[in-house]
Amino acid sequence: MQAKRRESGLGETASLAVLKRIFAENFRHHLRTYLLAGLCLALASGATAFLAFIVKDVVDEIFVRENTALIPIIAAAIFAAFAVRSLAGYFQAILLARVGNNVVARYQRRIFAHLLALDMRFHMSDRSGTLTARINTNINGIRSVLNTALVTVSRDIITLLGLVGVMVYQEPGLTVAVLLVGPVLFFLLNRLMRRLRKEVRRNVGTVSSLFGTIQETVQGIAVVKAFTMEPRLREQFHQLNDKVERQANKVARISERASPITDLIIGAAIAIAVWFTATRSIAAGVPPGSMASFIAAMLLAYEPAKKLAKSQIVLEKAIVNARMVYELLDLEPAQRDAVGSFDLVVREGHIRFEDVWFGYGKERPVLKGLTLDVPAGDTVAIIGRSGAGKSTLITLLLRFFDLDGGRILIDGQSVAEVTKSSLRSSIAYVSQHPYLFEGSVADNIRHGRPDATDEEVREAARLANADEFISGLPEGYDTPLGENGTSLSGGQRQRLSIARAIVRNTPILLLDEATSALDNESEKRVQDALEQVMKGRTTIVVAHRLSTVQNADRIAVMEDGRVVEQGAHAELMAVPNGLYRRYRQMREGPALDLASDAAE
Repeated sequence: MQAKRRESGLGETASLAVLKRIFAENFRHHLRTYLLAGLCLALASGATAFLAFIVKDVVDEIFVRENTALIPIIAAAIFAAFAVRSLAGYFQAILLARVGNNVVARYQRRIFAHLLALDMRFHMSDRSGTLTARINTNINGIRSVLNTALVTVSRDIITLLGLVGVMVYQEPGLTVAVLLVGPVLFFLLNRLMRRLRKEVRRNVGTVSSLFGTIQETVQGIAVVKAFTMEPRLREQFHQLNDKVERQANKVARISERASPITDLIIGAAIAIAVWFTATRSIAAGVPPGSMASFIAAMLLAYEPAKKLAKSQIVLEKAIVNARMVYELLDLEPAQRDAVGSFDLVVREGHIRFEDVWFGYGKERPVLKGLTLDVPAGDTVAIIGRSGAGKSTLITLLLRFFDLDGGRILIDGQSVAEVTKSSLRSSIAYVSQHPYLFEGSVADNIRHGRPDATDEEVREAARLANADEFISGLPEGYDTPLGENGTSLSGGQRQRLSIARAIVRNTPILLLDEATSALDNESEKRVQDALEQVMKGRTTIVVAHRLSTVQNADRIAVMEDGRVVEQGAHAELMAVPNGLYRRYRQMREGPALDLASDAAE
């Protein structure tokens, strides 16, 4: 990713900043629900404190003084306290679960929208599998922060305060002595947290890589099997999996140290309190009710105190995940609409590349001062060896990347000065790698133009030579497609991709080796259809089969990032030592190695 990933973990200042941001973005949005949940928390905590408080009356009034009249009253009060605590806990859980689900949904929408806004360089630099795994894990970190802070921490703090209040009321001096263990516990746990932050962040990153590897292997399973990659991938996965296990064990060791530390310190405090109060009660003949109430409060306070100690560890893990969400959300798209940008208006469709310089990395330029004119309504075919820069022209015209130098004009309007949405809405694009989405066949074609009618969808499919095989599918145009249409052949997927471009009905058409996945018969039929569709539209065709470009109005031959020859087929064939003519002579019909330069 473009953001720096620090292996050292989050410091306390950074953790506090993440907490503030989470609450700033979410608390006000759910204020009413939080207030209701807070009321439920207060009722449940009050009921718990009341149970400790009433122990004094149970012991003194019932067992010592044998006041039978109070038995039904005290019993009813105990039952009522349990009823209040259980019902309040139930409604609090429901309210906060609803908030948590909404928080996850909102962040999922934000991240998805942000991913769509990020530029192509980001998507080229990050593994999609790892990114998906991280997003799924990290968003739940924000939910966990809110749940831990608002449920565990708030509930346990309120409960603990109520119980401490009972302890102070019954035995104020002893309570002060017992509470002295707090600073010691805080010091030890704080040291534990510093180690935990670094390990949790490392573990999150490794787990994301593990799930990314699984996803990539499943997506590329055909290649894996074809190249017998199973043993190597299995070994690679085992090594990564072992690393995840070791890191998880280390995190567990550090995390779980909080329990014995808390148990020993609080246990010692309770033991001392019991010894002191019991000795005093026996020696001085003091009724045991206040002592029993004090001990009951201490015992009940043990659980929330332990949870509070544990919650700091849970919170640290969640903050690490939340911070990684914000690292993604804070990435600024490298490509934005220019200040003062305007909507593109395509009057004729005249395209001009003027002295264009571009490289995917500064150290290796792909296009080197390229100039090319594409007259309105003409079809210009681009050919050249692999790495010449053919497909790069397509991506630059769509403004997937910004130029290092020069200009690209459409009807005299620079693509850098118009809005990206208006630019891309004026262009229909067929990639060399057809991609289909979840949904029906008709849905995939209609992605080209959402308001297309059923008849327009079918007409586009007929023009793309796809109607015949679509009609043979179990549910025709309503047949659902799996991920990337894996149940279809490569040629069928490409024809649906072409139909999607046809239904878009734009003045500019870009075909990046659009027939590369088709057999010769299908290619000819689709090519015939495309020639009808291309009439009246400005079309740029990147092709590696020389036989598919000879009918273009103009053919541009690229070499080393520049256009070195251009003209009609007959004109170029008339050049004695021309590069185009040599290509034709070397391989008449099928392709010389003129494949795409997508990896340039």
